[in-house]
Amino acid sequence: MCGRFTLTDDLLILQEMFEFEYAGEYTPRYNIAPGQPILAVGSNGKRRKGNMLKWGLIPYWAKDEKIGYKMINARAETIDEKPSFKHAFKKQRCLILADGFYEWKKTDKGKQPYRFIMKNRKPFAFAGLWETWRKGDKPVHSCTIITTEANDIMKDVHHRMPVILPMETHDLWLDPNYDDTRHLKSLLVPYPAEKMEKYPVSTIVNSAKNESPDCIVPLNSL
Repeated sequence: MCGRFTLTDDLLILQEMFEFEYAGEYTPRYNIAPGQPILAVGSNGKRRKGNMLKWGLIPYWAKDEKIGYKMINARAETIDEKPSFKHAFKKQRCLILADGFYEWKKTDKGKQPYRFIMKNRKPFAFAGLWETWRKGDKPVHSCTIITTEANDIMKDVHHRMPVILPMETHDLWLDPNYDDTRHLKSLLVPYPAEKMEKYPVSTIVNSAKNESPDCIVPLNSL
């Protein structure tokens, strides 16, 4: 699964790398948690636009928006079958920007958090889906992160990982007019482990209330 991640890069760097327009507020984040607004990039087929979406997808047909807390992740293997996700999978795909994510490893001393990043230290994009829920007082725009089997660098920590999309697949993934679900599903595979690295971090990340650069400092450097 993916339950916490980071996005600490400068907005201009993100816009240059992922080629999107954005007019909202942006603050570097060190411990992003479910239910919070996260930066996602979508496309109308002509241009890309960034928006802050609530993390935890609320299907358009849901009676209660609280269902979103159960929808922070979508399994790649069944994404074209589950009623909660198959509608968005066809037409409402997005990139969810990050530069690292956390996962916890069970040890004799308790759960040890690790941060996973790219070896080149660059930001990257999770495969995401978005929805708009209109049954409340005002529309709620929400999203979910797609997960797949763990790669070799993840396996000893957790059996699942978020889908990280290579740059060359972004245009196709974002194209709202492309609905070959079999091909799209083939993109939802583990990211090459040799391009990633991990390191242990402080257990301060266990609490979503802790939001500071200390969250991403390697444990042996504290």
